[in-house]
Amino acid sequence: MKFKIALTFLLLTASTAVTAQNKVIAKAELAFASENYSDAADKCEAAYKKLGHKGGNKKKVKKADMAFKTGECYRLTERYRDANEWYDRAILLEQYNATPEIYLYNGDMLQMMQDYDKAIESYEEYLKLVPADERALVGIQSCKMHKEFVAEKTRHVIENQTAINKKEFDMAPMFGDRKMTKMYFGSGRDESTGKDKDPRTGEGYMDLWVSELDKKGNWTEPYLVKGEGINTVDNEGTVCFDSRFKKMFFTRCPNLKKTNLGCDIWVADAKGKTEWKEPVKLELKAHDSVSVGHPATMDGKYLIFASDMAGGYGGRDLWYTTYDKKADTWAAPKNMGPEINTKGNELFPTFAMNGDLIFATDGLKGMGGLDIFRAARVGEENKWENPTNMGAPINSTSNDYALVEYDKRKGYFTSERKTSGGEYVPDIYSYVLPPNIYDLKVIVSELGNTAEKIEDCKVVVTASDGATWEGYTDENGGVFWDKKPAGERYINEESSYRINISKEGYHEDKNGASISTEGLDYGQNFIIDMALLPKKPIRLPEVRYPLNKWDLLVDSTINSTDSLLFVFDLLEEYPGMVLELSSHSDARGKATPNQKLSENRAKACYKYLVEVKGVDPRRIIPVGKGEAEPRTVWKKGDTYYAVRPQDGDVEEILLTESYINKFRRSDKVTFKLLHQFNRRTEGKVVTMDFDPETAPPADPKHLKFVKYP
Repeated sequence: MKFKIALTFLLLTASTAVTAQNKVIAKAELAFASENYSDAADKCEAAYKKLGHKGGNKKKVKKADMAFKTGECYRLTERYRDANEWYDRAILLEQYNATPEIYLYNGDMLQMMQDYDKAIESYEEYLKLVPADERALVGIQSCKMHKEFVAEKTRHVIENQTAINKKEFDMAPMFGDRKMTKMYFGSGRDESTGKDKDPRTGEGYMDLWVSELDKKGNWTEPYLVKGEGINTVDNEGTVCFDSRFKKMFFTRCPNLKKTNLGCDIWVADAKGKTEWKEPVKLELKAHDSVSVGHPATMDGKYLIFASDMAGGYGGRDLWYTTYDKKADTWAAPKNMGPEINTKGNELFPTFAMNGDLIFATDGLKGMGGLDIFRAARVGEENKWENPTNMGAPINSTSNDYALVEYDKRKGYFTSERKTSGGEYVPDIYSYVLPPNIYDLKVIVSELGNTAEKIEDCKVVVTASDGATWEGYTDENGGVFWDKKPAGERYINEESSYRINISKEGYHEDKNGASISTEGLDYGQNFIIDMALLPKKPIRLPEVRYPLNKWDLLVDSTINSTDSLLFVFDLLEEYPGMVLELSSHSDARGKATPNQKLSENRAKACYKYLVEVKGVDPRRIIPVGKGEAEPRTVWKKGDTYYAVRPQDGDVEEILLTESYINKFRRSDKVTFKLLHQFNRRTEGKVVTMDFDPETAPPADPKHLKFVKYP
């Protein structure tokens, strides 16, 4: 893969002996052993062809080896289709007998080509030869999860930074000042110090470059980082800084012919505001062939880096070292352990603004190649756990790595996803998470009667920052806010809002309602149902009693105690409310017994709420109304309604005894129904200012039934 060649880590480090074979084969072997994969691809392909179609088993083995090495060269320079074709040729020549990993690598290529079914087949063939290898198992899981990654992609908007990128490699952005107005990155563009082509990649050698933000917030034309000995004819890249931006750490990878040298981390001190002093190499490794690179630090004293040094979990791992100021030395590196490292490759660590660890790996379930993961920091320790894939569209089926945050919503990273020109080259991309979109709709109705919407109700919204606005409900009881006239949103992120409603003829709603977007990471349409209490009797849910009794009726048709829960909830919602609870009888029988019966029925409700539900007795006043106050109902067609229908021709009717008696002989069903309407329990607000500290005691007579009849 290009990122491993152009800058730091190379998957293959084993040397291949040069024999007295054909010069073409010898040159191919040497180029491959030197990890000069761009040159080696042509040489290995030429050697393969030179071997011809005839010959014994020994020649077949060498030809399979050349086909495999050609595929490796293309894999490591990210020419996926070419790598797949050469792996297929090597498989036909049974190279898997010598190198089972050919199926694993071919599966990787097929996955990055998005041919998931064939990729799974290739991984499964590898598992037959190397059972339970974690890399193949992860590959199969990743292929199966591809649709899930795409379906659950985040709202991030990705953009290629064309003002910075060239046709050559551009990678690993990092901010170089507190204000984040300078972006450092590695680039192999033509103006770099090294003029030759890197035989590993066939591209130019990489240098450290920097771009600055202009007053309009645009990145300016990049220039080479200033300082003697910073940029050389070798590859330089992946830079980081201490918290004061006084020290710069970066990776340098030498490339000497016929020599397998690993990469190193160098550090330079600031020289004024724009330049750097001569860098010094950190002594972190035991042998020149070992690679260390991709430094990441928050304070300049604790340094995480990637390396292939012995003692890892496979591939390249993340390691750390600490600085001893007194001794002016860096401690022996320690592996970051299985919480972070896998059998695959862990590379390009950076730190999030909250201290989380961001890094790239191909050893965990992902979309293909390297994916960017985020591991949560454990307290204030230098320890991280639970790496989480950052998902699409930040991650793609190609390599994605080296992410740096600008703020909570914006940042930059490197991706080798296919460009508009059809190439797979490292470019710097930005990501932006658009603000979550919120709107607010308030619907106001009468308390206890949601069908009765309240028009022209004043709705006042107060934001946590003190801003306020108001509106009035329409004929459907609703009022809606999304955008202000200038385009800003009314409801914004990380804010809370208080909603109050009022209208003449209704009791004041002292509690109001509230909404909050604090901690929400998704958009939402807030729909808030609110209610006002009219200054008129409150129709309570039906409470029934046996004939000539005041027991709360509970049978297959009704549970009167459940009906009284409406009163309980009402008092809970309005802690300042004092309610007169009145019971009514129908007009049958004599007035005096009816009065006593209604009083006892009101007291039965009172006793249940006070003794069973624990309501403060001072907040309920039971009253018997007898037959004195007939009820008003509404008639639409031949049907009577307790609640006024919303549309059509409706007749309002007062259920007097004379009106009901018209149906005594002609329609006994209606006669009984209208009497039942009159047998009711209602509530009336006495006050909304109940104060338990000053309220007088309840009348003890409310708990005693009167003699009946």
